[in-house]
Amino acid sequence: MTDAREVVLADDELSVLRLMAEGDTIDVVARKLEISERTVRRKARSACDTLGCETTIEAIVWAVRHGHV
Repeated sequence: MTDAREVVLADDELSVLRLMAEGDTIDVVARKLEISERTVRRKARSACDTLGCETTIEAIVWAVRHGHV
């Protein structure tokens, strides 16, 4: 994973990770953010790519550990 000092995630990516960390499913996140499920998946994948993660769970853990959730 990338060093936290070097990482800047977009607000919308952090919003997706935050809601997922709270236990919301993709469809619930989509409804809450008023976006499509496909967009939720794309934003989660984008966060993973930025962080160098393999899974969304890793990205969520990163966000929690670095105080974004």
